[in-house]
Amino acid sequence: MIRVIIISLYCLIMISGLYAQSVQTGRIGLLVGSYTGPADSTGISWYEFDTTSGNLTLQSKIYGIENASYLLISKDSKKVYAASEKNKGIGSIYAFGVDKVSHHLSFINNVSSGGDGPCYVESDKKGKYVFAANYGSGTLSAVKVNSSDGSLNPEIQILTQPGGSINKQNQGKPHAHSVVVSPDNHFVLAANLGNDKIYSYRIDTTAQTILAPCTPAFLKVHPGSGPRHITFHPNGKTVYVVNELDGSVDVFGYRKARLTFVQRVSLIPAGYKGVIEAADIHISPDAKFLYASNREQMNDLSIFRIQSSGKLSLVGHQSVLGKAPRNFAIDPTGKFLLVANMNSDEIVVFSRDILNGNLKDTHLRMAVNKPACIKFFPAN
Repeated sequence: MIRVIIISLYCLIMISGLYAQSVQTGRIGLLVGSYTGPADSTGISWYEFDTTSGNLTLQSKIYGIENASYLLISKDSKKVYAASEKNKGIGSIYAFGVDKVSHHLSFINNVSSGGDGPCYVESDKKGKYVFAANYGSGTLSAVKVNSSDGSLNPEIQILTQPGGSINKQNQGKPHAHSVVVSPDNHFVLAANLGNDKIYSYRIDTTAQTILAPCTPAFLKVHPGSGPRHITFHPNGKTVYVVNELDGSVDVFGYRKARLTFVQRVSLIPAGYKGVIEAADIHISPDAKFLYASNREQMNDLSIFRIQSSGKLSLVGHQSVLGKAPRNFAIDPTGKFLLVANMNSDEIVVFSRDILNGNLKDTHLRMAVNKPACIKFFPAN
């Protein structure tokens, strides 16, 4: 029995090692989107990340974009699209070209986001379209990408997601918060925090419109939960949704834009009575662990093991050692997890145990004004 356990552990270590070696290692690019203001007008910062040591080195700063609340790096790493969450009025989506030699983003163009407060941008797998969720107006926009230069077509499609829900303070009207494309590139799921709905759309490449509602058009989730961010399991069969207002994660089975409820787990430790404000959610590159962030007084990450069924079991909680972890990212090797602590103006680097999912403080920090989004360049 002991010999079997030792052999199993050895195989697990070898598999994990081969996984880490199969991913690009060394130095990779990383972009940080920030809220801007009098203290610092840097909208986007370009860093070099060392996947061996965890060190971050600043390469360049990009000015001229207000409140870069969310970033999208194209699959071929040649373009960057950013949501510009204007302080007042309709927001914008910016397109940039990428120069990896000079570590510079060159402005291409910008278009209306189709609503107030854009907070999320996504593209289809082929880079033909960009989608944006507008929190303030509760609308979703779909934009064609011009194949010649990666610029954005100003004739955008705007989709409304009307209605509110039971939390009168936060759900008096719709608040679109994220939009993700299915692994097969045929469908889009969009979470609306304001009306407790997850909308399903078909990417329609034959029509003048880009997105067409599925049947049914949406799934109503638990009242007052406030669905915020969505992530697909790499196998395409399971979807995870982090709910901001009640601090939970919903697990759904997925097939052709249809969601089937599987499980609901809490991010909140027993006995906690404070304010709840969950934020981000990501799966480790080996698809064995899921992480979700909690803001307000909690300021931690919940760590879950992903079972073979797709269900989650709690591993534990890790303090983010800062305030308001709005966003976080796991590096392509799976060895590090970086947290954007927006209200403490800092990125904190954790090392990640690939066997048990736990995190450890590396004591590496990078001062960044109001970091809102972290994106690694794809390991091409």
